[in-house]
Amino acid sequence: MKLIVAIIQPTKLNVVREALAQAGVERMTVGDALGYGRQQGHTELYRGNEYQPTLLRKVALEIVVNDDFLERTLGILQDVAGSGGDGTIGDGKIFVLPVAQAIQIGGTAIGPEAV
Repeated sequence: MKLIVAIIQPTKLNVVREALAQAGVERMTVGDALGYGRQQGHTELYRGNEYQPTLLRKVALEIVVNDDFLERTLGILQDVAGSGGDGTIGDGKIFVLPVAQAIQIGGTAIGPEAV
């Protein structure tokens, strides 16, 4: 089992969710995130004053998949979450971490069956 943490653009959330659902990945946790990387923010205008926010809004997806779904899920995230052919700075990042155990609360499933 693996935990996939994907930081993506908020505008890509619905497209990513629908593509993952079509592939059979229907369980995920979605949260708002603030951060920056090479993008380093951008300039905005507020009430006639120009300012540069240092943290940009992103969406963090946490998806636990069994090993047989890992490559499929990563492929979908890479294909759908990007904004261009070669990708653009600010499209996001994907991290893959091992999961030692999964236990279903309120059920009897343990391990891969709980995912």
